[in-house]
Amino acid sequence: MSGKAVVTSRADLGDRIPFLSLERSKWRVDQGKSQCIEGAERGRPAGRIRLAVPVAWMSVLVFVFLLPGTRLHALQEPIQESTQEPAAATAPNSQDQVPTNRVTVQGAVHNGATGVPLPRALVEIEGDAETGTLTDGEGHFELPNVPIGAQTIRVAKPGFRDRPYAAEENGLQSEGPAHSVMVSAQMPGLNFALTPDNAIHGRIELSSGDPASAFTVILLKRLVRFGREVWAMESNARTNGDGAYRFGGLPDGVYALLTQPALESEPAVNGVTTSSASNVARSGYASVFYPEARDLAGASLIRLSGGTQAEAHFSLALEPFYAVTAFAAPAGRTGANPRAADPSAYAASLFDASGQILPYTAQYDGPTRSLQANLPNGNYMMLVHGGGDNRGTELGGFVSGLTELTVNEAGLGVNGGRGIAGAAEFTVSGHPVTGLHIPLGTPQQATVHLRFLHSTDSSNTTALSAAQNAQPVTLNIDEANGAPLNSSENIWSMNARSDAITFSAQPGAYWLSAVVQAKGVCVGSFNAGGANLAREPLTLSMTTAPPPMELTLRDDCGTLSLQLPGALASFLPGDEPFYTVYVVPDFDTIQDVPPMTVHPSSGPTLTVDGLAPGSYHVYSFDSPVRLAYRDPAALAALATAGQQVTVSAGVATNVVLEGLER
Repeated sequence: MSGKAVVTSRADLGDRIPFLSLERSKWRVDQGKSQCIEGAERGRPAGRIRLAVPVAWMSVLVFVFLLPGTRLHALQEPIQESTQEPAAATAPNSQDQVPTNRVTVQGAVHNGATGVPLPRALVEIEGDAETGTLTDGEGHFELPNVPIGAQTIRVAKPGFRDRPYAAEENGLQSEGPAHSVMVSAQMPGLNFALTPDNAIHGRIELSSGDPASAFTVILLKRLVRFGREVWAMESNARTNGDGAYRFGGLPDGVYALLTQPALESEPAVNGVTTSSASNVARSGYASVFYPEARDLAGASLIRLSGGTQAEAHFSLALEPFYAVTAFAAPAGRTGANPRAADPSAYAASLFDASGQILPYTAQYDGPTRSLQANLPNGNYMMLVHGGGDNRGTELGGFVSGLTELTVNEAGLGVNGGRGIAGAAEFTVSGHPVTGLHIPLGTPQQATVHLRFLHSTDSSNTTALSAAQNAQPVTLNIDEANGAPLNSSENIWSMNARSDAITFSAQPGAYWLSAVVQAKGVCVGSFNAGGANLAREPLTLSMTTAPPPMELTLRDDCGTLSLQLPGALASFLPGDEPFYTVYVVPDFDTIQDVPPMTVHPSSGPTLTVDGLAPGSYHVYSFDSPVRLAYRDPAALAALATAGQQVTVSAGVATNVVLEGLER
C-alpha cells in the first residue's frame, strides 16, 4: 500500500456534547450585525444635456436667410425653444435631487490570499435587497443613495468566504459576521477581502485492479471546542466510476480522511449471512486513514488555507474479513427467551483499542439471536447499549421489554431511564471469533455533587440561594484522546438537579467543562477523590464507578471590564474593525469562558462577570482567532504573552486592551 499527497495553493496561481442548551448571553456581544436604519434607494440624478444644432439645419438656415423677403423672426422661435431645453435639464426639481443625507458608497473587493481584484462579487446592504450590486472587472463597486449613518454590509461570491467567527459552534462555520460600516459624506473607499475556498480530491485504487466505485470517504475536521482541539465529522463523499472523489467549498483548517470499509464487490460492510456467517469466507477492504493508517494517530493531516487544492490518493489492499459472532445478555444470565420482543431498541458499535469508534457495523441475526460483524485483523471493542430500565426479558442475549432510548439534538437521553449496556474487547487474528459474550447491566453512573460555598465577604447574598433552587451549571464532555465526536453514541443519560449532576457514558477518558447558568455564581475546584479534574481527565468504565466528584460553586465572583484604548474607541467612518478577546485563568478550573468580540459600535467597554477570584491572562487579537486556550503549548506559541490581571472577589477590575491596531 502506498499514498501520496500533492498540495498546491492558489496563491501560486493567483470554541463536546452539551446536555442542555447553553446560554452564554453574558459573554456574547454583537458580532457586527446591526439593522439598517433606512433602506437605501437606487438611481442617479440626470446628467447635463448638451444640445447641438446639426450641420444640416445650419445649411437650411443659411439658405432661408438668403431668400429675398424672408423674415428673420420666423426662424428664431423654434431655434430659441431648442436651445432652452438643456437649461431645463440641468436644473432638476427637488424630487429628482439626491437627498443631502445620502451618499454613494464605493470601494473594492479582492482575493485575500492573492490580492487580485474579484469581479462579480455581490455587495449589499443587509436587509435591503434593492441595494445590491456586483463588482466590475477591476473589483470596484458603487452603492448609490446610501443613508448616512451605521449600515451593515455583506460581501459574497461563490467559491469564496468572508472572515470567520472565532467560535466554532454550530451555525457559525459557514458565514462570518457582516461588516459594520459608518457611512459619511467624507468616508474613504471600502476595501473588502474574501478568502477562496479550499478543496481535497483524490482517487482510490484497489489491489485487485477493479474500479473503486461507490466507496465512501469520510472527511474529519479539527475544531476548537471549550478550549481544546477535538475532531468532528465534516462531510462524506462517494467515489465515481473511476474511483475519484472530491470535497469542495472547505474553509481553512486541518483535516483528516478515512475510507469506509467495503466487502469485495460490495460498496459497504452491510452483509451478514443469515445463520451461517461463521462458515463463509469473505474478503474486503479495511477502513484506512489517509494514507494507510488503521487509526487516527497514524493519519497524515492535510492543512488547507487560501484556496489550497490538495490531492490525497488511497491504495487499498484486498484482505480477509472474518466473522465475529457475539451474544449479549444481562450479567449472570444466558440463553434465549423465544417469547421476548424485538430488541430493536439497542445499538452496537465497534471501537479500536484506543476507544475511537470505527465505521464497521454489527447487525442482529434473528435465527441465531446473535450480533454478527465482518472484520479484518485487529484489536476491537464491541459496545452494546439500550434505553429504559432493566426489568425486561432476554432474547438471544438481548434484553427486551425496555423503553426505547430517544435522543435529542444534544445527544442526550430524554426518557429519564439509565438504560443498560455492556462491552467486550477481542482480537481478530486470522480466524473467526465465535461465542463472544457481552454481559449487559446498568451502566456505572458518574455523579458530580455540587458544593455551594458562600463567602462572608460577599455582598451577593442571594446568588447561591437562587442557584440551589434551579440548575446553576451545565457540564460538557469531550474525549481526552481527541477522537471524533461520537454524537448520541457517547452519552446515554445525563440528569441535572440543584445539588448534583449524574451521567453515564461509554468507557473512555473525558475532559469536563462547565458553563454557569446562575448569575453571580462562579466555579471553584473540581475534584474526584484525590484527583484534580481540571488537570486530569475522568476515566469511565462499564464495571467500576468513578469516585464521587465534587464541584464547588461560589458567590464571591469578580468582574472584568475590558476597554478599547482611546484611539480605537470611536466608531469612525468606514469599515469598523472588531477584536477577539480571550480571558484565560492561570489557575485550575473547568469553567469555560468563550471567546468574545469587542468593537466600538457596541460600546468601548465589554463587561465579563461571574469570574472566580484569581489571576488571569487576557489575549487580544485584531482578527478572529481560534485558540486552544486550555493547551499550554498553544498559549506559549502566541506572539504575545498577554496581559496578566488579577480578579478580586466582588470587585470590578478595569483592563485597557493592549496590542491592538485599527
